[in-house]
Amino acid sequence: MRERDIERHLVERVKQLGGEVRKVQWIGRRGAPDRLVMLPGRSTRNPDGSWFYRNGSAIWVELKALGAKPEAHQLREHERMRAMGQRVVVIDSVEGVEELLA
Repeated sequence: MRERDIERHLVERVKQLGGEVRKVQWIGRRGAPDRLVMLPGRSTRNPDGSWFYRNGSAIWVELKALGAKPEAHQLREHERMRAMGQRVVVIDSVEGVEELLA
C-alpha cells in the first residue's frame, strides 16, 4: 500500500472523530514527522454514572509505505521530540491508523 493511500485513510478517520490533520513542512529540520493529528477531547460516562473527561491530544505522525522503515536521521529526530514530551508515531498501514485511533 502506498503512503498516500494510508494518508487518505488517516485523514478520513480523524475527521470522522471530529479531529484535524495538518501536513507539516519543517524549515531547516530534516527527519521531523510530516503530519500533525489533532483529536478533540471526549467525555465518557463511567459505569457508576459519573463522567470521565479526556483532554484533546496532538500526535506527530510519520507516514510510510507498507513495510517501509524510518531512516536513521528520522529516528534521531523522533527521539529528540519524545524527549520533549511529544507523542510521535510511525504508521505504515491502515491497521496502524486504526490502532492509533482506537
